[in-house]
Amino acid sequence: MSTPYPFTAVVGQDDLRLALLLNAVSPAVGGVLVRGEKGTAKSTAVRALSALLPEVAVVPGCRFSCDPAAPDPACPDGPHEAGKATMRPARIVELPVGASEDRLVGALDIERALAEGVKAFEPGLLAEANRGILYVDEVNLLHDHLIDVLLDAAAMGASYVEREGVSVRHAARFLLVGTMNPEEGELRPQLLDRFGLTVEVAASRDPDTRVEVVKRRLAYDADPAAFAARWAEEEAAVRQRIAAARELLPQVRLSDRALKQIAATCAAFEVDGMRADIVMARTATALAAWAGRTEVLAEDVRQAALLALPHRRRRNPFDAPGLDEDKLDETLEQFSGEDPENPDTDPDPDGDGGGGPDGGGGQPAPDAGPQGGDAGARPEEGEGGQPQPAGAGEQSAARAGEPFRTRVLSVLGVGEGAAGRRSRARTEHGRTTGARRPQGALTKLHLAATVRAAAPYQRARGRSGPGLVIRRDDLRQAVREGREGNLVLFVVDASGSMAARQRMSAVKGAVLSLLLDAYQRRDKVGLVTFRGSSAEVALPPTSSVDAAAARLESLPTGGRTPLAAGLLKAHEVLRVERLRDATRRPLVVVVTDGRATGGPQPVALASRAARLFAAEGVASVVVDCESGPVRLGLAGRLAADLGGEAVTLDELRADAIAGLVRDVQGASRRAA
Repeated sequence: MSTPYPFTAVVGQDDLRLALLLNAVSPAVGGVLVRGEKGTAKSTAVRALSALLPEVAVVPGCRFSCDPAAPDPACPDGPHEAGKATMRPARIVELPVGASEDRLVGALDIERALAEGVKAFEPGLLAEANRGILYVDEVNLLHDHLIDVLLDAAAMGASYVEREGVSVRHAARFLLVGTMNPEEGELRPQLLDRFGLTVEVAASRDPDTRVEVVKRRLAYDADPAAFAARWAEEEAAVRQRIAAARELLPQVRLSDRALKQIAATCAAFEVDGMRADIVMARTATALAAWAGRTEVLAEDVRQAALLALPHRRRRNPFDAPGLDEDKLDETLEQFSGEDPENPDTDPDPDGDGGGGPDGGGGQPAPDAGPQGGDAGARPEEGEGGQPQPAGAGEQSAARAGEPFRTRVLSVLGVGEGAAGRRSRARTEHGRTTGARRPQGALTKLHLAATVRAAAPYQRARGRSGPGLVIRRDDLRQAVREGREGNLVLFVVDASGSMAARQRMSAVKGAVLSLLLDAYQRRDKVGLVTFRGSSAEVALPPTSSVDAAAARLESLPTGGRTPLAAGLLKAHEVLRVERLRDATRRPLVVVVTDGRATGGPQPVALASRAARLFAAEGVASVVVDCESGPVRLGLAGRLAADLGGEAVTLDELRADAIAGLVRDVQGASRRAA
């Protein structure tokens, strides 16, 4: 739309607006990661921010937006003459989820280089975003290598391109804003740490607030220009306040006491590294400048902690984000000794120095900071370990045992699925294994294959001296091999036999360990459970292992063992998922003791259902949960029908003897 939604018209979301404005005041804060459910004004607020940023002076004609007051001496479009300048609005550049690395960092025009001998560098989105905003919607769905490149550029303020004999460096200073829905998967902790601030957003449950949101949105959709005009005065006030805070920022003093509180807070919450301390210091300084003060106060340190630490204190992907505010207050109080040079005074005698993003009122209240939900809460441990006869009633959910590092389970062969870290696959990144004719745009040139393709035709092309005449038909695309993420579908036996002898706690611990492994390897996961007389899809295939862990934690047990129903339900899930994403290969992990007691002819039906997977070449592993001195070996027979491998809970650990990786083709031949 030509008229963006006004930033000051966004209802509520104080933390989100404050975090964005602090980065507008001080880009050194390091950007914002906005986490929240869909429909919570994440994208609207980010896009609206660009209209509040001051115009930037750029060198005319420079594709890299060099500052005429201090042009980049290494600019690929330089050298620039000092003094010439033109003004333009700050840009907001959006990075699509499906963008390639070439689109992000820029690339050499290979066809022009080979056909015309011209080294022509085409800038990417990092160059376009220089001195503006780079907005990445659904940042958690980007490939890891793109996120690494993006965050490296944001941290260094420059982008380096080294490829095909061309070395280019250009400035890339931008405000990085990423949004994500945690239900669609998490970012790795190492990547979370690279975002300066994080904000949790959610839709208000207050009816009056929701009514106001709808009213404003309908008014904007009916006449965007008229709606924007209604908020022009508030927008101008915030714009002026940002400019004033930028001017005041160099004068803000960060006392030793405030630094001690920052260091003590980071140590108390056991965050790794020193980035959190630095980000908190910059954020507290920006908060003081935004409030019109030249002194950082304890309230600034507290608000900085609520914005800078929640995503850094997560020890594993199943920890709920957020901070214990009581612990935060105790830490700040413990290190609140008065600064002898600047004793505390009333920070805002007029009551308006700590205005919120709309220029009036106070800063968001301390309890408005990101709060962890109950995602990490465990249900009360039941008595699932007591044996009961088949067909008995449902038992309480057993608590999962401690997770451990598991063996690598993978699908053999070479796939073509989404980038990940589990199974071999043909990808855009990885080691070069061959060459082929380009199928579409040429992205990775295989130079040796191109030369070999062109060499036999040099005389016919009139070439008698040194060098080669290269034509489009000679170009060869490099075929690269890397790793892909798979769909790991867990089929978990929750019957009464699994609850006997307190096995369910160990079983849940094993599945939780496999979920952690799936998180690290960028897999999609799904969960099918069976008990009593039927099976159900407890969690459809998703990228959110947090959701899978929550469903697993509350899984009840009891009843007979409808093994055939569980396998057939899993087969149906794979059929539907194959229609949605045919390139993502599945790995089925059946967690059971192998018993089948539900329905007529339960053993024969389970065997027939298992052979469906073997016939389709689906990779599978059976985690044998049978225990005790007398074992029937039923899980091993199930694995044979599936065409997969059986492994005990002990063998699942990473330090167990090798032998878990299945050769799909070899197993299929054995089954045949």
